[in-house]
Amino acid sequence: MSALMGNFSSAWKGLLLGFRTFLRWLAPKHPAQVIVAGFVGAIAAGTFLLMLPVAKQGPGGASLLESLFTATSSVCVTGLIVVDTPVFWTPFGQTIIMVLIQIGGFGVMSFGTVLGVLVARRLGLRSRLSAAAETKSTGIGDVRLVLLGVLKISLGTEAVLALVLTMRFMTGYGYGPGKALWLGVFHSVSSFNNAGFALFSDNLTGFVADPWICLPIAVAVIIGGLGFPVLFELRRQYRRPVLWSMNTKLVLSGSVVLLIAGTAFIVAVEWMNPATLGHLQPGERILAGFFQSAITRTAGFNSIDIGQMHPVSWMGMDILMFIGGGPAGTAGGLKITTFSVLFFILSTEVRSGTAVNIFGKRLSRAVHRQAITVVLLAIALVVVSTMILMLISGFGQEKILFEVVSAFATVGLSTGITAGLPPAGQVILIILMLVGRLGPVTLGSALALRRRPILYEFPKERPLIG
Repeated sequence: MSALMGNFSSAWKGLLLGFRTFLRWLAPKHPAQVIVAGFVGAIAAGTFLLMLPVAKQGPGGASLLESLFTATSSVCVTGLIVVDTPVFWTPFGQTIIMVLIQIGGFGVMSFGTVLGVLVARRLGLRSRLSAAAETKSTGIGDVRLVLLGVLKISLGTEAVLALVLTMRFMTGYGYGPGKALWLGVFHSVSSFNNAGFALFSDNLTGFVADPWICLPIAVAVIIGGLGFPVLFELRRQYRRPVLWSMNTKLVLSGSVVLLIAGTAFIVAVEWMNPATLGHLQPGERILAGFFQSAITRTAGFNSIDIGQMHPVSWMGMDILMFIGGGPAGTAGGLKITTFSVLFFILSTEVRSGTAVNIFGKRLSRAVHRQAITVVLLAIALVVVSTMILMLISGFGQEKILFEVVSAFATVGLSTGITAGLPPAGQVILIILMLVGRLGPVTLGSALALRRRPILYEFPKERPLIG
């Protein structure tokens, strides 16, 4: 009997040891893996909370797909919806959405790290590595200062915008103080974090001619879309542009060019369209065009009916969404810096140059490969997803491509087909939002469980190009 108990005890200990080993093997080790696990965990928690009956208007709770889609869109600061936010969700559900937007925009691992700092007053090495990877800090020593700076910028910008919007909703639209404050706070969080969620069934089309609503929201979206590294540098060196880094110069110059070009493009194409800009006064048309240009690259608000726009406008907006905003911020897309690097590589190759020089600095060759890799992976994902959705849904290529790019670039604009997609199509959009927010390279490195150093190189040879 004692021998039997001994064998049982040994088997139990071996089983526990094996289980612990399995858990350690599953536990994320690379910072990119930790970030992916953090976002997935936040989405799972948000899905559970949104499925509670208290989060949904009327009897019963939201379905798993409705909750999962909304939670993913919130954490990934996208703004795509399958249900009408102000009608379907209760104030509790809307609050959960706003909190998920704030966490997703700030960064799941950054948010958890800040909580750790506030509670434990210290920062572990793994937390430093994860937060540094998420915020793209230059080193792990300055992570705490970076996170506190991000927190100050986020809350400060949101507070100012909330105050402006609250006053406008009270004085211009007759809302009571409580309702106006709630609308101001929700839309300020959604704006700065480039989410695009709105508490109006028609989004912001009711305010298309109101500069006191459209312009503050557009400014907050632009600020959030610049990226925190740019905001930090502008705060320190705003009087000395000569000292700005290549990243800051690329983001600022690219943002100005895209804002002007996007405004001119949308206004020109939609000027005579009675369903979008045609019924507005000339000044209001320019305001609406500027607002949509600023929003298209990063957030999902709309002051005109996207579904009534000309297909040429959709194509141009696809490009703007795909480019996106600045890196290490709340913006989506493949980032201005990525496409700026490709532009300068192309320019150098056309001029038969030997090195890519940008603003008096030579570009690292490693960045060449990284930019090309990101763009090619993104194009492949968008093309494959578009073809699959065309096979399983009855919508045309133009609308599906717009929806796919919007989901992947975490923009949130829609021609109105999101809720009409089959469940499998909505799941594809969920995956696109998650991959788009984390980035193809980050997700790929997170899934690469093993790294093998290359100990040899093959001889060089050049194939014919073109």
